[in-house]
Amino acid sequence: MQIGPVSGPPFGPVLGIESSCDETAAAVLDANGRILAEAVLGQESEHAPFGGVVPEIAARAHLAHLPDLVRRVMAQAGLSQAGLGFAELGGVAASGGPGLIGGLIVGSGVAKGIALAQRLPYIAVNHLEAHALTARLPGLVDTQSVPFPYLLLLISGGHCQCVAVEGVGQYRRLGGTLDDAAGEAFDKVAKLMGLPWPGGPALERLAASGDPARYAFPRPLMGRAGCDFSFSGLKTAVAQEVARQPAGALFGTVAADICASFQRAVADVLADRASHAMRMMGARSNLLIVAGGVAANGTIRAALDAAAAKNGYRLVAPPVRLCTDNAVMVAWAGIERLRLGSVNRLDFAPRPRWPLDASDMPVVPTPVTGG
Repeated sequence: MQIGPVSGPPFGPVLGIESSCDETAAAVLDANGRILAEAVLGQESEHAPFGGVVPEIAARAHLAHLPDLVRRVMAQAGLSQAGLGFAELGGVAASGGPGLIGGLIVGSGVAKGIALAQRLPYIAVNHLEAHALTARLPGLVDTQSVPFPYLLLLISGGHCQCVAVEGVGQYRRLGGTLDDAAGEAFDKVAKLMGLPWPGGPALERLAASGDPARYAFPRPLMGRAGCDFSFSGLKTAVAQEVARQPAGALFGTVAADICASFQRAVADVLADRASHAMRMMGARSNLLIVAGGVAANGTIRAALDAAAAKNGYRLVAPPVRLCTDNAVMVAWAGIERLRLGSVNRLDFAPRPRWPLDASDMPVVPTPVTGG
């Protein structure tokens, strides 16, 4: 990691690349965070027959589609008919981890190649940091700024944690999952219900017509001190209820009620754990930021909104399209770091594990009150 002056600000637009799992994405943002172009290519059809993401298939898909996707957003980002030239960029940011190593290598390799050829700054973005900073993208959430510090609830297929965000590169983990992540629990329950992959959105659609009070599923750790999470016991309870159903009964109202009851249990647990985290933050902040794929769930958003209001906080959530993995958040995280002179050497090695509060997480000086 190099800390020092870059070519600004002001500097040219930043290209962001995301390839940490099964979304191939690229985006271009100007130095002020205005989205000039964005594109996301999903891989659902490739992975659906296997009921989950196959790392080798994901890596091959990134390799096949990322170069054309980058060319497309560069063409769309230009103010002239010819599009934006790579030499006009102010930097290139790519997810460097955590994630599936094959995809990370592909995305990082493309970003490094452009940076090397054009002598541009290269920023290896922690994928979790990209989620953590998305709400600060100017004008994205609302007209209000999102200053540091704030409380982050990161809920996705692989992560579930409460984090005190003190500044760019400055994160303090308050609590996390002891077993399954919330998104992982959604996908596993959806599979139990025979729903198509990806399971989370399919389960939410079915739950919309169900009765969330029909089945009294457990709320693990609810009311306990701290803000750790556990969803394994809830998943087991749903599996036991599914096993009790007569053959051929798992459809219609029964299936919808099971999904709705499970979803309500998850929402209650998340709201309770977030409430504990808000009390742990105390008067240092009044902002609860929710990010990650599960933040797109309407029932969970409503529960968190109510919990935030009860604790004197304001809930801030990115638009649904930016809750799941995308390159806009990667480019924005790159801009946040580039503004502070935090760039990487080209020998940075992508890493499948990279905790947000890791000791090797680069720290840069950031005012504790800026927008």
